[in-house]
Amino acid sequence: MAHVLPMAKRVEVVAHLVEGAGIRPTTRLTDVSKPAILALLLRVGEGCEQLHNRLVRDVDCLTVQVDEIWSYVQKKQARVQPGDSPDVGEAYTFVGMASASKLVISYRVGKRDEENTAAFIKDLRARLVTIPQLYSDGWAPYVAAVGGAFALAGSVDYAQVIKRYNRKARRDDDHRYEPPREPFITKTPVFGVPDMKRASTSHVERQNLTIRMHIRRFTRLCNGFSKRLPHHKAAVALHMAFYNFCRPHEALRVTPAMEAGLTDHVWSIEELVAAALSEAPTEPPKPKTLKLPEPPAGTPAAPARALPNGKGWLRLVGSAPAAPAAPPPAPEPRPMRQLSLFDEPE
Repeated sequence: MAHVLPMAKRVEVVAHLVEGAGIRPTTRLTDVSKPAILALLLRVGEGCEQLHNRLVRDVDCLTVQVDEIWSYVQKKQARVQPGDSPDVGEAYTFVGMASASKLVISYRVGKRDEENTAAFIKDLRARLVTIPQLYSDGWAPYVAAVGGAFALAGSVDYAQVIKRYNRKARRDDDHRYEPPREPFITKTPVFGVPDMKRASTSHVERQNLTIRMHIRRFTRLCNGFSKRLPHHKAAVALHMAFYNFCRPHEALRVTPAMEAGLTDHVWSIEELVAAALSEAPTEPPKPKTLKLPEPPAGTPAAPARALPNGKGWLRLVGSAPAAPAAPPPAPEPRPMRQLSLFDEPE
């Protein structure tokens, strides 16, 4: 069982799991039984979830991107029968990531419905301390979820970025890679005044690839899918903790947690396992009043005033009208000279 494995063997098992190995390959590589690996995964995954609740809070970031990644438990949603458990079927993972630090601020595993969307956005809101620029895809329940979680006036600048993937049949294969005739990306402001030039979900969509490469359960067209929802959630929690605290980002050269100021060093897998196994249950963070973001260097702060009773901010958005340009200088007068109509005799 997991509680009798020595620490070195636990670290070895977890090291294989976080690098994308499945349960059966880990069994062969570590010589640990499948029940022991699953029991250890549950314990470490639950500890990583509590670790995330305690450490990933009071995040100060300007831009947040959210998205969902598809997976399933036991069988795909189309094959679910009326008598099956509600845990069976699709299991989406909602991810909210800070664009600058690449930190996974919040995540949630569940059905892709209004209830889980609202719970995910509510948890994301509780971990922030600065009014964010929030970008998502066109999933409709996001609008009500963001409006409910960021209910205070002037507390979010939210836009949806919708990508249109055409699947119209082509008469031949010569135009298979022809770009769509209509706009591929449509950006729509929803709340506040989002920066439409920077509105994007590319960073969090790239995070989806990282999840699929590091969690065997998310690999498409394979037999490594989850058979039980608790193990699926534990695997996601373990990966998020490993990604935030142990895995240096190639572009940042530090871990996302270090870039966000949540820790001062790169965690080893042994440190993560020890912290997760000893972590006590922690209550999720409570939402705090959001502060105004700092303006870029050299840019004056826009006028803003806090509303009474903590009801948000009254902000002056947009830029002041530019001063009229100075008229161009008048051209210098040309010197006058007499033009002759006929050639003068010598």
